[in-house]
Amino acid sequence: MRTTHFDNHLFRCSSLGKLMVNPRNKKDLLSATTKRYLQELHKEVLFDKSTEIQSKYLDKGKQVEEDSIKLFANVTGQELQKNEKFYENEFICGTPDITGDKLIDIKSSWDYTTFPMYEETLPNKEYYWQLQGYMKLTGVKESWVVYCLVDTPDSIIDDEIRRQGWKLGMIEVPIEMEQEIISNHKYSHVPEELRIKSFKVEYNEEDMERLYERIGVCREYLTDLSVGLSERIIKTII
Repeated sequence: MRTTHFDNHLFRCSSLGKLMVNPRNKKDLLSATTKRYLQELHKEVLFDKSTEIQSKYLDKGKQVEEDSIKLFANVTGQELQKNEKFYENEFICGTPDITGDKLIDIKSSWDYTTFPMYEETLPNKEYYWQLQGYMKLTGVKESWVVYCLVDTPDSIIDDEIRRQGWKLGMIEVPIEMEQEIISNHKYSHVPEELRIKSFKVEYNEEDMERLYERIGVCREYLTDLSVGLSERIIKTII
């Protein structure tokens, strides 16, 4: 069996946060979370497949991206152009949302409960590492994670109504519950400036050095998975 090596594997910026989860035991080089992610990645490469993560949150994010960009432009007066350029170096790769003199990464909140209206620091550490990677790739030293709260598309709301009905064992959802779910996903009546929250992320060279060191360990772990897999298969066959 051919052993797959990962000496030059490029990690997507969107996955960097999973690599940087610190292990509970300081003697371990990688956390259990990181190992689980690397094991799934190893299977994708081994079987030449790409796992597309699907969820209602990601579905909304994709569908309302233009609405969120428009909301940002209305509130800040900054016209944004979606970036399509792919960047890579010898360690990481990715396509930032918005490039220019600063990077803008738009995140569309699922509903008002997930919108970080009162947070003072970036609530999701994975986004910090994602933007560190983007800044390294582009040379830009300032970036912003921008959360936007916009209306959920009707098709997704319909799915949510059905989901709630199934969860409660209902054939038909009561009109009162249906109206409540619809109301919880409509925000156009709320002032636009209340539906946007930005968090600044500055480039940190020391963190990037730590990231590159961790990538080295992750590459070794991935290669060891391949070697170990070959040995297990041989033992099983014998």
